[in-house]
Amino acid sequence: MKTNRKTEIWIKIMKAGEICGCHQRADRSFFVKGWQFPLCARCTGVVLGQICGFPAAVVLNIPLSAAAICCEATLADWSVQQAGIKQSTNLRRLITGFAGGFGLAVFYTAAAKKLITNISGGKNVSENSKTCFQTAVQ
Repeated sequence: MKTNRKTEIWIKIMKAGEICGCHQRADRSFFVKGWQFPLCARCTGVVLGQICGFPAAVVLNIPLSAAAICCEATLADWSVQQAGIKQSTNLRRLITGFAGGFGLAVFYTAAAKKLITNISGGKNVSENSKTCFQTAVQ
């Protein structure tokens, strides 16, 4: 692939990261072969955490208190950094971002399960999710 074409693709991917709300600071981002990730380390962690968190939350019964602790880890790292107490590192941002994304996925999944249960008249989500989906599609 020509360098100009690679650059055009990279610019489009970076714009997508910007649209997602990421600040994309180079000093807080990872690089692969000289190309900056479209998301900073923390946002990368959040996305990866959500990718892992949604399936885990569907299959496992993860307590909401555990999800809250995961989100609080992200908030704590950000707060300590903002207060100037300790500078965070990209690895720490990635890890705490992952925890926060995982926790958010658990909260979103719990909310979706609750909504489906309410819509289905209080029946079990797993029994009625297919019926709910079919009804919503029609």
